[in-house]
Amino acid sequence: MTNNYFLRRLRYTFDFNDTKMLELWALADKQVTREQVTAWLKQDDDPDFVNCSDRMLAIFLNGLINDLRGKKDGPQMAPESRLNNNIILRKLKIALNLRDEDICDIINSGGIVISKSELGAFFRKVGHHNYRELQDQILRKFMQGLQAKHRAPNQQTKKLIKMGSTKHDFKKTPQVSTTQIKTTPQAKTKQPAVKSPPQELSPNPEIPTEENASQAVNSHIWGKKTR
Repeated sequence: MTNNYFLRRLRYTFDFNDTKMLELWALADKQVTREQVTAWLKQDDDPDFVNCSDRMLAIFLNGLINDLRGKKDGPQMAPESRLNNNIILRKLKIALNLRDEDICDIINSGGIVISKSELGAFFRKVGHHNYRELQDQILRKFMQGLQAKHRAPNQQTKKLIKMGSTKHDFKKTPQVSTTQIKTTPQAKTKQPAVKSPPQELSPNPEIPTEENASQAVNSHIWGKKTR
């Protein structure tokens, strides 16, 4: 993954405009131009694409930390001249004030299961016997999960929203039974009772049983037939 990839992902995830991007570099005591930012945000195969150096990405991430967590007193921390995935993840963890379990949940949402002990190895110092190099695949899943959390709901959520219901709502949906259907006499209401036509007093063979009624509710909410 290129440094430009992280700039594009973070810009989209948090909906940063050009002015905000410039501000983040400025918060880490670095002035950049709009033309520079535009070139860094181009796709890699664009003829106007310009590679973002490790130092410029480090300054941007330091500015993000200052913006979200507040700038510490004293001189600005010097940016790293060389970055790796472990450093990038550590800076994002600080900026977004994420706990280890938060990062695990974000990565796990992308289909890669990682434990807190495995995650902790990525934050060890180089040379520590438990240090582990963070692979591109895991960091990419983190970036994708971060985007899903802050900007784009997953497809299941989109489907439920479109249907006007959520899984949480479904769990609270009472089951419909034939008893509930039959035990709704007008005598329980304060409105005057109205006699029903004689033909409606006989049992309706089309009224579903308790099991079929429950399946009908499930089918209506989830949009699929039940077995």
